Amino acid sequence: MLDKLKQVEDRYEELCARAEQPDFYADPKKAAAWLREQKELAPIVAAYRAYCAAQRDMQDAAELMAGQADAELKALCQEELAGAKKRAAALEQELRVLLLPHDPNDGKNVILEIRPGVGGEESALFAHSLFRMYSLYAAARGWTVELLNYNETELGGIKEADFMICGAGAYSRLKFESGVHRVQRVPETESGGRVHTSTATVAVLPEMEEADVDLRPEDIEMQVYRSSGAGGQHINKTSSAVRLIHRPTGIVVACQEERSQFQNRERCMMMLSSKLYQLEQERIESAVSSERRSQVGSGMRNEKIRTYNFPQSRVTDHRIGLTLYQLDSILNGGLDPILDALIAADQAEKLRRSESSDKS
Repeated sequence: MLDKLKQVEDRYEELCARAEQPDFYADPKKAAAWLREQKELAPIVAAYRAYCAAQRDMQDAAELMAGQADAELKALCQEELAGAKKRAAALEQELRVLLLPHDPNDGKNVILEIRPGVGGEESALFAHSLFRMYSLYAAARGWTVELLNYNETELGGIKEADFMICGAGAYSRLKFESGVHRVQRVPETESGGRVHTSTATVAVLPEMEEADVDLRPEDIEMQVYRSSGAGGQHINKTSSAVRLIHRPTGIVVACQEERSQFQNRERCMMMLSSKLYQLEQERIESAVSSERRSQVGSGMRNEKIRTYNFPQSRVTDHRIGLTLYQLDSILNGGLDPILDALIAADQAEKLRRSESSDKS
């Protein structure tokens, strides 16, 4: 690990020296890539240098303690040595996490697709609650929410909601939200007071551009239609909504939230690029259909990643066995306790794999 860290430090210093050259911005694209790499390496280098400093402090304290006859001074050296060892151990663990394989999509914006599953209108209402939860979470972090495709039921539920959350690290925080979410509560229409179980599915995709995937115009069928959502008279009188069908895969995307057909088409192309990228990643992992089912599922009650239990004010994430009695806070956007735990569990699993690989 130390050899790799020294290589990272050398590369970081090379990038810093390059940034001071007068011709650094001669090629803006290269300059942007170098600055991005420098920014990514900075926390690793800072932790590595702090680790080296802690190691030096350990050595100095040990040498002082070895040649010290005074009991009081020796005790001070022991205290200094213990503190340096503690710092070094914590920094070593931090460095192991920082050196884990980096997801190249972590810095991207994120697209979320929410669909009602089992439960009829109650499922559609729960889907709306999930949309509200993610919107509030985005607002709390200073991110923006852009609607791509949104259709409501007559009672205020959601038939479908496709939206993009834009902000630094949006995908890295929300990528574990893919799957079936289950709610247990008494519906407003239930006169007998019985608890019903409903589901909604969430799919999470990193935002991709056309340049990131191989998109051929002849593979795309474009359909236009009149929008059905909010937006006044204009949105219903013109065929501004766009639907794109990717013939080779059968993937369909739609957007009706922008006022012009051109803008809706641009949004559709971005959504289609993201879906095709996701499909290719799953193919590479040799689990196209099974991976998709594990993320989104068919909406059946037993295919769940998380349960929201209203009678007990409880939220349980079944993947990591986490239970929190903070239902109101979570549905009002307080997702960080769950997301932090999921990210920590993912890092722990990657560390276990890395250590097993090193041993073998």
